Amino acid sequence: MPVPIRRLFVALTLCCALLAGATACGGTTDEATRDTAAVVAAATPSPSTSAEHQKLAKTRFVANAGLAAGATYQWIVKPWKAGKFKKGASGRRFALVKAGLAGAFAYNRLKAAKKNAQGDPALSKALAPLTAGIDSLKDLPSKLRKGDSTDATANSFDDIINKVKDAGKSAGAEVTDEVPSAGQLAGGS
Repeated sequence: MPVPIRRLFVALTLCCALLAGATACGGTTDEATRDTAAVVAAATPSPSTSAEHQKLAKTRFVANAGLAAGATYQWIVKPWKAGKFKKGASGRRFALVKAGLAGAFAYNRLKAAKKNAQGDPALSKALAPLTAGIDSLKDLPSKLRKGDSTDATANSFDDIINKVKDAGKSAGAEVTDEVPSAGQLAGGS
């Protein structure tokens, strides 16, 4: 099937126009790289100053430590003091499962708070002695879920949370309990 000469002429004209336009706008490679870098730099946010970074570190520390403290108090310390973890208590199994989830959540948020504290010199100094204590909480949520040594486990969580709160207060970042939602607890963050 022969191609009409008019279509061939239009296609050839368009190709030439595109080729001429591309070479006319090209410039040197350095200019193109510089222009691309300028566009990328304008699109990305600029890094914050060290003072803003430290303020954000304290704010994030307070938020993460507050969530850990709230989860620990609501689902570990409060049921422990009420005797829900004792053998034969009604709702013991459900309380232990919730405590295990809360323990995993609290451990996750304490690790995030420890990381946030590294952005602020005062917080990092205050939290440095507690690093080993926070790391020791890693295996405790599974002990809570199983019901093994619940008194010692709940006491460990309570002690570490109180020490983190005291460290934050001494560095000027007072931590208040903030109970996480069920979605946050189930999601782990």
